[in-house]
Amino acid sequence: MITSRKVYQEVLKEIRHYIDKYQLTSGDKLPSEREMAETLQASRSSVREAFRAMELLGLIEIRRGEGTFLSTYRSYQSVELLASFILRESDKKNELVFTKTILEKEVSKLAFNLITEEDIKQLSAIVKTSSYCIEEREVLFFQTLFEIVDNTLLTKIWRLLQAYTRTLDTIYYDVTFYENLLQQYINRDYDAIEKVFNNWLNLTYKKDSIHMHESSHNMHDS
Repeated sequence: MITSRKVYQEVLKEIRHYIDKYQLTSGDKLPSEREMAETLQASRSSVREAFRAMELLGLIEIRRGEGTFLSTYRSYQSVELLASFILRESDKKNELVFTKTILEKEVSKLAFNLITEEDIKQLSAIVKTSSYCIEEREVLFFQTLFEIVDNTLLTKIWRLLQAYTRTLDTIYYDVTFYENLLQQYINRDYDAIEKVFNNWLNLTYKKDSIHMHESSHNMHDS
């Protein structure tokens, strides 16, 4: 039975081995969470987390009422490499969270000249939907912005970071943050987008966020 501290990564590896063993290809159906948990002798919650990460990475497609299907199966080497990197030291975990936040800030700015009134309504609905947990709201909100920007590479990098930050003690954006960000789109105030993120970083991470902010300026100045 999988009992080590790195349950999440172990389950991902076992699912990969399962796909290899049964020679599954794009379009093939995977076992349900319950069946996979029984097969791997792992908890359903661990399998659920692995499935959600794989879905974010575009490896599987979860169709309501139908099941879970393999999308584009590819090597997990880069995923495992990232896992071993970020889970080794706490400062690396912080760097990962900051990197994800920087990406989310930049995509919010890139979306500025592309976003429509309909997009703003959609984002507002995501923020106001009380049935979403804070993690689901974050994923749906920024996923929408990445779709607006339509940059495949940026989206893949963000999905990878998002998949692994969910395994950490991450602090998520609050509703006020989203409301402030949306207001800048309505006001057509591009510069204020950066302020919204920096204010959130400074309030949330304090010294660490200030250090990151200073490092970011140093990179631009060099």
